[in-house]
Amino acid sequence: MTSRASLLVAVAVFAIALGYAAVADSYAVFLIATISLTAIACIGLNVLLGLAGQISLGHIGFMAIGAYTTVLLMEKAGWPYLAATAGAIVLVSIVGGLLAMPALRVRGPYLAMVTIAFGFIVEHVTIEWRDLTGGGNGLMLSAPPSVFGYALSERSLAIAGIVLVFAGLILFERLKRSGWGYAMRAARDTEVATRSLGIDLVHVRAVAFVISAAAMALAGALFAPLQGYISPSSFPFLQSVLLLFGVMVGGAGSAFGPVIGAALVVLLPEALSDLAEYRLLAFGVLLFVVLRAAPSGIVGLAEQLAAKLLPAGKPVAEPAIAAANVDAAILATRSAAGLDVTDLSISFGGVRAVQGVTFKAAPGAVTSIIGPNGAGKTSALNLLSGFYRSQAGTVKLGDRDITGMTSHLLARVGVARTFQTTQLFGSLSILENILLAERVGRLGGIVSALRNAETEGFARFLLRFAGVDGDADRLADSLSHGEKRLVEIARALALRPRILLLDEPAAGLSKGDKQRLTALLRRIADLGIAVIIVEHDMPMIMSLSDLIVVLDGGKRIAIGDAAAIRNDPLVRKAYLGDATPGEKSRAPRPARQGTALEVKTLDAFYGLSRALNGIDLVVAPGEAVAVLGANGAGKTTLMRSIAGLEPPRSTGEVRLAETRIDRLPAHVRARSGVVLVPEGRQVFPELTVKQNLQLGAYARKGLDLDAAIEAMFVRFPRLKERIDQRAGLLSGGEQQMLAVARGLLTGPKIFMLDEPSLGLAPLVVDELFASFERLRSEGMTIIVVDQMAGHALALADRAYLLETGAILKSGAADIIAEDPLLEAAYLGGEAQAGAPQRFAAQAR
Repeated sequence: MTSRASLLVAVAVFAIALGYAAVADSYAVFLIATISLTAIACIGLNVLLGLAGQISLGHIGFMAIGAYTTVLLMEKAGWPYLAATAGAIVLVSIVGGLLAMPALRVRGPYLAMVTIAFGFIVEHVTIEWRDLTGGGNGLMLSAPPSVFGYALSERSLAIAGIVLVFAGLILFERLKRSGWGYAMRAARDTEVATRSLGIDLVHVRAVAFVISAAAMALAGALFAPLQGYISPSSFPFLQSVLLLFGVMVGGAGSAFGPVIGAALVVLLPEALSDLAEYRLLAFGVLLFVVLRAAPSGIVGLAEQLAAKLLPAGKPVAEPAIAAANVDAAILATRSAAGLDVTDLSISFGGVRAVQGVTFKAAPGAVTSIIGPNGAGKTSALNLLSGFYRSQAGTVKLGDRDITGMTSHLLARVGVARTFQTTQLFGSLSILENILLAERVGRLGGIVSALRNAETEGFARFLLRFAGVDGDADRLADSLSHGEKRLVEIARALALRPRILLLDEPAAGLSKGDKQRLTALLRRIADLGIAVIIVEHDMPMIMSLSDLIVVLDGGKRIAIGDAAAIRNDPLVRKAYLGDATPGEKSRAPRPARQGTALEVKTLDAFYGLSRALNGIDLVVAPGEAVAVLGANGAGKTTLMRSIAGLEPPRSTGEVRLAETRIDRLPAHVRARSGVVLVPEGRQVFPELTVKQNLQLGAYARKGLDLDAAIEAMFVRFPRLKERIDQRAGLLSGGEQQMLAVARGLLTGPKIFMLDEPSLGLAPLVVDELFASFERLRSEGMTIIVVDQMAGHALALADRAYLLETGAILKSGAADIIAEDPLLEAAYLGGEAQAGAPQRFAAQAR
């Protein structure tokens, strides 16, 4: 339905309601007035829930304060009704603002608990403060209120309520289409991305809270003269829940939804009055059915039906705009500046994520930060974009020290950011995503429109510049993965940045999309913007970068151009391992027959992004298989897909021996013998070593648990020394040993190890892989994924090399070790002379 048609419908309903209120009997007039004040309350709550995405279960407290304040000012201070109503709204707005500041720093159920507590506090204050509120006896209006000498009857209040509802709908629509409204909806979709656009989340949500509280105060000011008497029982906790249901049933976020919900909340109990004590039960069942049938509310269901039945309108032609002018506009408000990073450091507990990192990103150049898993790349990017606060070091933007600035303040001075997982505002259109970013945190008036011809022209240019085709008014959630990447970059450019930070922008893209992305990033750099990119696609990095910074274990181990980095021995060690010939030895075994695990045509998706593409993999009983590839190739996704953990959508078959298990949940697969030791160890930190091991054997019946645990202590002696110590206090290497031992106690038939060397010291890595070699010699079937290709190949009989979710090469471990594709996958470009022979020696 178009906005024009919606307006005509609203005017028609408004006229009908006014006409009916003028002639209806007293009972109908009372219901109309009650629906009106309930609708006003629901409209206010819709700002908080429907726009800002915050749930309050104590909002009836604001209505109570509004009603009591109105009556007290009229009866004890002698204020006229309109002045008393205004005073109530001001007081409740102040209370709402004060409550919002601490309340909105918590999320989800904690916010609900805070607001519930507020509602109960208001209720008990009205009961206990007898001298002011009358306690349980309440307060009574001595005479009907009057406005300009005209006494307000029930009919007058009903008509006034209808007018106020119509005004509230207009103001809600204006708010929804203002910068503040878009910011509220953006914060509801993704807080992180909202902060990255220069928007202060606390201020935005506090405004939503205050507006919502003010609407509740107005409803309370209407409620008092309509009832003529108020008491604590007039504002029960259940009413907060009913108001929330009203918004959700009608359609949260829509203008008309709260009005429909308010009518249901008021009229359904009246319609069910004959059911006596079963009325609330029947009411709850009806609400459940409505919410079950229409999760987006009645208005949302109507819109879905209208979209199916009514033809789509023609797209609006885009306003023409000169590309050259817009190029200049990107740079007009900000001069080019580089980023100077000196000794940047941060630790999380005992983990030193970034240690003394130093580099300079020049304007007009592409600087890449690379490194193996756990190297500290994303942590460094979070420090540069203000999502983490550094513990040491400085960051300068040009001559300005920006160390310690928060993310929304950094966005305002010219630091833009994209994310590893795209963070578009899914409920907004493509164009609206760009328009909100263009404001750089300057949201304008509460009811000032966000869109105008000039800003729309600029936004449409940025979309064309980024290569986004099609209707710009499509919802961002409807885009393909590749389109989302481009829109996110266009949104970042709308900030007119000096620095553009990108976290794995090529993840999940096809080869053609990566080529287009590479060209786009080069064009952006050519505009004078300093581009800093974290990426795992080494061919792309080597072809695009002017400067490459390599991190490992949080430290900078190399810096230079592509050629220097590709040949740096420390870089090769970080990615491929440093074992020398003869260092790795293993007991020879004959070729195994049969099939222990078989994967057929496995596809896997994260949202619209394809993570695995037609994977075929076979593992024989007692065989060790390595899965190799650069970060982001799909190795961990493959392991988690086999284990039944991730991703949420996958197709293909997984067979354990002859039994198909791909339709089984993860815990059943684990009990069947498919056991994964996950990346990052993931021990239970609050439990002791012994308790972790006992949980590993939880599903095994008839096991001599003490003997089995003692066998693990023989395999990993260090764990016995810490048997009663909390797992969270162990070193990284000890936690990895515990994770392996816990997995072995599950009784694996297929033992999968995901990045066991991640973040560990070389001596600990050697100790772990020696234990894996013992498992191999004992006949354990092993699949290993590890960033250290040399270690994995030394352990394995066969190997699979992945690239962008597909198998690039497979074969015997020594054959894969000699293949130039291995080094090209990890380091990009052509394999260097002598390298294949070195990895072949490790694999033998």
